[in-house]
Amino acid sequence: MVTIKKFNLNSIYLLTFNLCIMRIFTFLLTMMFITSLSMAQNAPIDFESGGYGADWTWSVFENNTNPALEIIDNPHSTGINTSAKVAKFTALQTGNPWAGTESLQGDLGTFEWTNDNRIVKIMVYKTVISDVGIKFDAGAPPNDWSSGEIKVANTKINEWEELTFDFSLAANPPVEFGGLKRIIIFPDFLAREQDNIIYFDNITFHTGGAPPADPTTAAPPPPARNAEDVISLFSDAYTDVTVDTWRTDWSQGILENVSIADNATKKYSNLNYVGIETIANQLDVSGMTHFHIDVWSANFTLLKIKLVDFGVNGIYGGGDDVEHELVFNSPAKNEWVSLDLPLSDFTGLTTRQNLSQYILTGEPTGSAIVYVDNVYFYKEAPNSTNKLSSAQNKINVYPNPVSSGELLQLSSEVSQIDIFDFSGRVIKTLKAVSVMNTNELKQGVYILKIQTNTGSVQTQKLVVK
Repeated sequence: MVTIKKFNLNSIYLLTFNLCIMRIFTFLLTMMFITSLSMAQNAPIDFESGGYGADWTWSVFENNTNPALEIIDNPHSTGINTSAKVAKFTALQTGNPWAGTESLQGDLGTFEWTNDNRIVKIMVYKTVISDVGIKFDAGAPPNDWSSGEIKVANTKINEWEELTFDFSLAANPPVEFGGLKRIIIFPDFLAREQDNIIYFDNITFHTGGAPPADPTTAAPPPPARNAEDVISLFSDAYTDVTVDTWRTDWSQGILENVSIADNATKKYSNLNYVGIETIANQLDVSGMTHFHIDVWSANFTLLKIKLVDFGVNGIYGGGDDVEHELVFNSPAKNEWVSLDLPLSDFTGLTTRQNLSQYILTGEPTGSAIVYVDNVYFYKEAPNSTNKLSSAQNKINVYPNPVSSGELLQLSSEVSQIDIFDFSGRVIKTLKAVSVMNTNELKQGVYILKIQTNTGSVQTQKLVVK
């Protein structure tokens, strides 16, 4: 007798469904595992045997003969870095300032910026003061995508120092690039007068902070002035002239037109430098006495303002261009800073009949966010009794950094300057000075104690390169 077993169709369907669910679940787990592997970040980069960096393929670029990056025994195993191995980069005098080295795509792994890795630190040992640049990219040219370059200068020479790079504002690449895959390092971003040896080590990634805040109040409104006493590029108080562009195509930064408390404002983010131009409508500001600009930032550490006159022929590089740049170190953060700058401070701007370019530079390089409003020139009324703004009272020192032997300019004469090295020792004292020579200052970082003619005392850091 043959027994025929009857199958319950519902049981078969249920079994099939369960098998499908298990296969889907297994597939998802596998994909999650593969994704976690593909998005792994190979760090810290310590150049040690069994670590990361030592067996990577490092290319050197823009360094004339491009001597190879060397992984060597630590020649200065003291201070904060007692590691066994470090990277040695030879920056040739004949190389470009932006000479550097980059990892092979994939050696770094593949990763994205998260709150856990946006603060990048690197140890360096250098004999000169110069910028160190770092950036990350997602692929090889011509289809690469960069996170944006950040530059930080060392403050110590002949000893190990750890530099910090804040990528809190860096965006992740579009999804088609699949993440960041390569690190690029510019160890000695400097126009060199000799070959320089730079050692670097221990590149680490740390938890990042919150993005910088935005202003909640508008810039202070400009005072009422006669129309003939103002040439305005951007303000709600005066009639604006025609501006060709608020961001040239050679700028490094993002421009947004935003509204702060119902007031039109320019916002520059990921800022290195930005060019503003009035080439088609060059400005004759020879009758003006001051340049005014309001700026607000939660994270800038330095601001530079350059004015450029293209000369009578109105052509950049036409042989009669003149320009001058003012440097403002450690501007106040999280508040509107009103800069009323006497045009006499722009000493290199010897003609002012054909103003064509206005260049703003911010640091930290590539990640500064600066809001801008009320950009105009004005003529100060004679016998004005208006109280000087805090920005006018501040003594500006430029250029800074300065090359040893170069003249250092002050925005106005001061009664005394004391120059201290970083150990607190007085190097030099000058009285009744508005210009000083730096011949006696070696490369390094100094502190200036400035006593103004009004009796106030200010301190500033000076970098001699």
